[in-house]
Amino acid sequence: MSHFMNTVRVHFDAVANHVLGQLTDGEAITLNLSAEDTLYVRFNANRVRQNTDVQQMGVSLQLQSQGRTVKQSCTLSGSLDADCDQLSATLQSCRAEVAVLDVDPNQVPIVNHGSSDEEFPGVLVAPLDLVPAILEAAQGCDLAGLYAGGVVIRANRNSAGQSHWFASESFFLDYSLYDGPRAAKGSYAGARWDTLAWAANLARTRDLLDQLKRPTVNVKPGQYRTYLAPRAFADVLGIMGWNALSAAAWKQGRSPFKKWVEREAHFSPLLSFSENFGLALTPRFNSQGEVSESLLPLMQAGELRTLLVSSRTAKEYGLTGNAADEGEAPRSLDVACGTLAERDILQAIGTGLYLSNVHYLNWSDPVSARVTGMTRYACFWVENGVIVGPINDLRWDESLYEALGVKLLALTDWADIDPACDTYYTRALGGSRVPGALVEGWTFTL
Repeated sequence: MSHFMNTVRVHFDAVANHVLGQLTDGEAITLNLSAEDTLYVRFNANRVRQNTDVQQMGVSLQLQSQGRTVKQSCTLSGSLDADCDQLSATLQSCRAEVAVLDVDPNQVPIVNHGSSDEEFPGVLVAPLDLVPAILEAAQGCDLAGLYAGGVVIRANRNSAGQSHWFASESFFLDYSLYDGPRAAKGSYAGARWDTLAWAANLARTRDLLDQLKRPTVNVKPGQYRTYLAPRAFADVLGIMGWNALSAAAWKQGRSPFKKWVEREAHFSPLLSFSENFGLALTPRFNSQGEVSESLLPLMQAGELRTLLVSSRTAKEYGLTGNAADEGEAPRSLDVACGTLAERDILQAIGTGLYLSNVHYLNWSDPVSARVTGMTRYACFWVENGVIVGPINDLRWDESLYEALGVKLLALTDWADIDPACDTYYTRALGGSRVPGALVEGWTFTL
């Protein structure tokens, strides 16, 4: 156990015990802790642009009283006396707010969902060795990107006796290599830094950048056989977190997968995916302290196994909950691999497109599960199994019912981890493990 993990655990237990001891009859509270000890290093032109260490702790307090619920958050300083005072003041503020609210008919009572304790220590590069470890392999490159590595903690306590603890030590390096206006994007992430793995990762991105030096091919709008590399496919599947797998959205008629849930539309039998908390990307417990199954199948061979159902949705619509968080979005999506080997990808494309990355995704027509987006970074035109050259950016618009249905030709026999790289306010947890996908007739519109 790292010193930071131990310090945070002791401190959280102390401040939690303090505020739990202040409850009166008819009150119940849940406390959620978010903490990190992260080294952030930003690179530009293969040099360090900015570096900083961040240690922070924050707590959200949810108060239930008289059928009403209020949630407020505060930042902890690390001083026990100051933080106990801060949480006491937050509790008082919640009491004042809850007194003027209407009764919540779908309130989920605070109960004891048990306890859990999971820690995933890593082997990270020592801070003094980090810059050489990254940049020596990248000599001669114009590398820009962000490294974030260290301990991330989530913990949960409530007045019914519930207690959960999750701590993970990991890193990600989200980077691009530039050649003038051209760029190829890569990412390297995990719990153990491996010098050879980083060198191999960088070599693949360098190869993509070299391919960009070929003459640009002007591809006209149309439908083309298209390979989406794991990072691109992860972004496409990531949009399922925008209501597609939400039980509440389905019941309210706003789920893009409504037709699939009601068996009016179908996906390919090649496609299976689950929530897999064994990837150690995020804790199994949600903000209510409910603990999910380690492996929760969502789609099996194209067929629905279950939607994500929060306790609030379960109560409102008479469903069975499965410990989904309030947003009912995947937290640790794991997509089953197929049979397409990496060495066979270009031949499998034949003539068509190779997409390394996509961006600007949005639902263009939720009723038909239609998604729009743009190509980005290293995307290529392929003829007869050979890369001819890079393409200009293209707008695409495609129904997932088709792209992940009859048009889905193959999935790769390996998958890449795509960790959450958000660092707004705090370092994010979560992510996915996704293979590459070969699709017939992907639709490009502009």
